[in-house]
Amino acid sequence: MNSCAFVNFISLLACDIAKDKSQDEIAILATFFTQLGDTLATLSILKN
Repeated sequence: MNSCAFVNFISLLACDIAKDKSQDEIAILATFFTQLGDTLATLSILKN
């Protein structure tokens, strides 16, 4: 998958996840996925 297709996929996925959610629910999900991504990035650097 090329980079533009991947960006489009992520955007469509975000729109689908946010559908029928309140602003508070979307904010919680955004925080969750941000922390998940940050933690995975940290683990990938520290993993031997």
